[in-house]
Amino acid sequence: MKFLVESGGEEENAGPAYRNVLAKDAGLLQSPAGLDSCWDLFRASVDKYPSNPMLGRRTVVDGNAGDYTWMTYREAYDVVMKLAASMSKSGVKQGENAGIYGANCPEWIITMEACNALGVCCVPLYDTLGANAVEFITCHAELQIAFAEERKIGELLKTCHATSKYLKSIVSFGGVTNDQKEEAKNHGMSIFSWEEFLIMGGDHHVDLPEKKKSDINTIMYTSGTTGDPKGVMISNESLLVNLAGANSVIQSIGEVFDQNDVYMSYLPLAHIFDRMFEELFISHGAKIGFWRGDVKLLVDDIAALKPTVFCAVPRVLDRIYSGLTTKISSGGILKKTLFNVAYKLKLDSMRKGIKHEKASPLFDKLVFSKVKERLGGKIRIILSGGAPLSVAVEEFLRVVTCAHVVQGYGLTETCGGTFVAQPNDFSMLGTVGPPVPHVEVRLESVSEMGYDALSSIPRGEVCLKGSVLFSGYYKREDLTQEVMIDGWFHTGDVGEWQPNGSLKIIDRKKNIFKLSQGEYVAVENLENIYGVLPQIDSIWVYGNSFESSLVAVINPNEQALEIWGEQNGITGNLAELCENSRTKEHFVAELSKIAKEKKLKGFEVIRAVHLDPLPFDMERDLITPTYKKKRPQMLKYYQGAIDALYKSMK
Repeated sequence: MKFLVESGGEEENAGPAYRNVLAKDAGLLQSPAGLDSCWDLFRASVDKYPSNPMLGRRTVVDGNAGDYTWMTYREAYDVVMKLAASMSKSGVKQGENAGIYGANCPEWIITMEACNALGVCCVPLYDTLGANAVEFITCHAELQIAFAEERKIGELLKTCHATSKYLKSIVSFGGVTNDQKEEAKNHGMSIFSWEEFLIMGGDHHVDLPEKKKSDINTIMYTSGTTGDPKGVMISNESLLVNLAGANSVIQSIGEVFDQNDVYMSYLPLAHIFDRMFEELFISHGAKIGFWRGDVKLLVDDIAALKPTVFCAVPRVLDRIYSGLTTKISSGGILKKTLFNVAYKLKLDSMRKGIKHEKASPLFDKLVFSKVKERLGGKIRIILSGGAPLSVAVEEFLRVVTCAHVVQGYGLTETCGGTFVAQPNDFSMLGTVGPPVPHVEVRLESVSEMGYDALSSIPRGEVCLKGSVLFSGYYKREDLTQEVMIDGWFHTGDVGEWQPNGSLKIIDRKKNIFKLSQGEYVAVENLENIYGVLPQIDSIWVYGNSFESSLVAVINPNEQALEIWGEQNGITGNLAELCENSRTKEHFVAELSKIAKEKKLKGFEVIRAVHLDPLPFDMERDLITPTYKKKRPQMLKYYQGAIDALYKSMK
């Protein structure tokens, strides 16, 4: 395994510990000397690159978007200090928590940096975790102040019946209405427009406190299997180590990040993936341009911004792939033939180990430069994370974008990327690559799922160790102890070592998974919600990281279904009713009603069903003696039905 070096021997039920070969002699990468917090990074960039453009947004006049307009590092710093003064004057102290709620924008970053300056813990609020997530996080984190996008102010005020016990101030990124001021006043709270709050600090002098690496910089809430989100505490050190790791990895492939880079900010800053990269580019004095918030306009924003680095979840790259292939298919026979010949020749060269920039310079200029222009013309690195990218899409983008295209893997608890594939190594296609130089990794056997970490093809739960790891779940030491055992963080993901030292994620140990858009689904929770339907005896909900929606296999209640059949003029025995298309449509409609009643998110709605008249049983190895579902076996048994359901939706 050429990219790995063994750093610890085998143990019972656990394979050897490995680290990246880059950490062979010097040990695991640590945070840079002389830096104690993310504030130090920003302050250094302001001193070094005061006139560099930092934060940009497109001006929109009469619905038409113009060019990006920019705030420099020095200008951003001045606003940050005003905001910090106002926060300090309003009583926000070091070590307390402040909420940020809304889409990515310059004000989000400015608020984040003001929190960094004061040593205040930044707590992103976002509603994709469930209908009551904003209320839960505000109360659980005991937020005294929350900053919010103008269109989210109403949502925040709806929670005041529960949150006003803690929340005393709301600051809009834009304006506030008189009605909103009145409503806030009725709950004993203050509410400010952005401009009002900025001037509140006046001449108030702020002595910025000393900050330590061990200080908690942010608490990011992630999905829990039982409904309530978990607050992942991330320290300054975790972020600093990860940034050092990103720089080390990019240098190992002959590239660097620098002040000439341009980054498109559209993935949620509430997630560690984007937060880490924005901190990275701030540390280099680079540009960060914000999208307009509409995925349909994303490609247009990319063309206007001309980013050099593009981070994406597979769903976005799938859209780009579909758009490009559709455009190619609709072209004339000559253009199609030229593209296909160019694609095959370049792919063959890249498979032989030739770097993408040398694989076919002529066809890059004649054919693929047009693809690159659609993505702004300057992209040199495309990084996919959040969920697995399909091999077909990864291969296609590696060939046609004239850029490094790689997959990464990480969790909020690992402060983002802990594995990154090598861009010019085609043997890593479909894998997440080797570990980064600041973590150790080992696989632990999962015997109940048939995964053996000590077999000739090692498979098991991915476990990680290093100073980059999170500091625990906020107020939930019990949950922390479940995943942190003897210094090893247990990810719940099942991996398989490849011969070259890269890792392939093949399964999920816990009953929670991601869909292709990067959203987590707590499947047992959904099964409990949908299972209340009287026409359902049992339900198995399924989704995977290559699909954007859920499907289900249902054991209908025979009596209830026969009554429904009679009422709707549908005859037949249970098996015949299960095969009837009207019956399936009825179940999908009923499940949608439940989803609406329970305020489930769009990605939690079941879009298609397979009805099995036979109950899930031990004879087919579908359940345990205590009636727990054996999910890997269920997938194997119903694979044909699942494939047919997804095919029917395309």
